[in-house]
Amino acid sequence: MWQEPEPTGGGSDRDPRPRRMEWPAASVLGRMAAESRAEILRLGSYREYASEEVVMHEGDRTNFVVLLLNGWVKVTAATENGGFALLAIRHGGDLVGELAGLDSEPRVATVTAAGAVLAKVVRADAFVAFLRRQPDVHQVLSSTIAAKLRSATRRRVEFGGCSVAVRVARVILELERAYGGSSPDGRRSVGVSLTQPELAALVGAAEPTVHKVLRDLRQRGVLATGYRAVVIQDLDALRLAANP
Repeated sequence: MWQEPEPTGGGSDRDPRPRRMEWPAASVLGRMAAESRAEILRLGSYREYASEEVVMHEGDRTNFVVLLLNGWVKVTAATENGGFALLAIRHGGDLVGELAGLDSEPRVATVTAAGAVLAKVVRADAFVAFLRRQPDVHQVLSSTIAAKLRSATRRRVEFGGCSVAVRVARVILELERAYGGSSPDGRRSVGVSLTQPELAALVGAAEPTVHKVLRDLRQRGVLATGYRAVVIQDLDALRLAANP
């Protein structure tokens, strides 16, 4: 976990930056060298997004990338039947909108704040110029894009012949590994605020079917669920459900 040093003087009451920021070591900001990280944090302007505010729209032609400093966003895409697919969740330290920022093509997904989000909005031309000055960051970005593609491919292959119950268990485990934390009583929480329709979209199954799977897991004492919350009560049992 990388931590940004606390700002020293020169700030104003309107400065939205928190006094301390931390990013996971596997995130874009966490993987950058200190000098590169400091330079990219000087680019662009700070922007605060309210919960459910759209950061970027699918199909738009806009010329910026968004560097998430804290909070969470949901990445979704429209489906042919008029619904939506939840493609991914991104958090502080991650970059969103980088593909359109690099090739100037329309946005391939909509990004929406899942709770309050603080970000840096950087013009695409400034971002590309930064990558030219910092080839190490270009490598970090390439690796990050490759990891996203690999994850999407792995999920498609793994889910191909799996039951919905197995897919639900695997998605919850994946979210726990990436974003989870311990609750005060030592249980593991998923760490991401998701509605049941959003979880169903991430699993790629009908909401009523996912609801039945969650009810079964609750009755067996594997999970506890609440409003936009999932707590893992029996991690071993959940792993068994994911790999029967």
